Amino acid sequence: MATETKARENNSFVLRGVKDVLFEERPIPKLTGPYDVLLQVNCTGICGSDVHYWQHGRIGHFVVKEPMVLGHESAGTVAEVGSGVKSLKKGDRVAMEPGIPCRRCVRCKEGKYNLCFDMAFAATPPYDGTLAKYYVLPEDFCYKLPESMSLEEGALMEPLSVAVHITKQSGLKQGDSCVVFGAGPVGLLCCAVAKAFGAAKVVAVDINRERLEFAKSYAADSSFEPSKVSAAENAQRLISEHDLGRGADVAIDASGAEPSVQTAIHALRVGGSYVQGGMGRDEITFPIMAACTKELTVKGSFRYGSGDYQTAVELVSSGKVDVKKLISRKVSFDDAEQAFEDVKNGKAIKVLIEGPK
Repeated sequence: MATETKARENNSFVLRGVKDVLFEERPIPKLTGPYDVLLQVNCTGICGSDVHYWQHGRIGHFVVKEPMVLGHESAGTVAEVGSGVKSLKKGDRVAMEPGIPCRRCVRCKEGKYNLCFDMAFAATPPYDGTLAKYYVLPEDFCYKLPESMSLEEGALMEPLSVAVHITKQSGLKQGDSCVVFGAGPVGLLCCAVAKAFGAAKVVAVDINRERLEFAKSYAADSSFEPSKVSAAENAQRLISEHDLGRGADVAIDASGAEPSVQTAIHALRVGGSYVQGGMGRDEITFPIMAACTKELTVKGSFRYGSGDYQTAVELVSSGKVDVKKLISRKVSFDDAEQAFEDVKNGKAIKVLIEGPK
């Protein structure tokens, strides 16, 4: 049970072990380089990975061994800048990209810094997250928000950047049809990004009817609820009911569910494109014959890379994507643990936590 917060210099929401969180006073982080920026965190969204660490203390081989500050979907206000910072000043509002690559490895040098061997990513053990009063990032990982954008919208640039990266991975073109499996926050944002990138038809797929209704009101042109039949049968009905011809041009899985992966492969046209964005079981049964004979392009997608955050900011500032509709509510920092509980129980799409006062 988290203890009540008091006035502290760097109040932080800390995970000590499975279902064991507390508010803790920590030192205000120091600027260690000329291009560092000290940010006062104003708003943080709760991600499924944060909830998973809270509930289980690990995700795959990432294990919480020492107390760790949670949170990585944040926006904040510049409190101090290093001597070399030129694009930001005190008081600027920014979206915070929460992973710092080494900038020196092969993956970084080829422009895929999201695959950096030594990525220091917020709220991924052993690195602290952003649910604190202050956090330090390099200048080029802080994206200045236009006046038209709120800090709440800025916090949602993190999941939107995930959706931008997934959709870019698909190679979606103007006029394509796109089927998105999973109508959670990232799936919904993939629907929105696909439309913004020019998709002529976007179909949302989920087993939750309420989520499907929201998806249609948000960004999907239509929806599909699978039946308890084979993946191939569901795919055939999906193609038929949504007039997808010989199959969809693009399929995105944002669920990680084995039946969704299987149905997506069967629902694609010959030469179609598939992207795995959702994380599920380590190993699944995969329709390899269909993927092979259709000569599908099959890609993974992990976090976000060069240009994705800036694209996300531009999509929202231009009005092409509306992230405000995904915000269920905003709570005070003191109520962080209850907010985590609500997200775990599926009582919200996206809950934001205010920064400590």
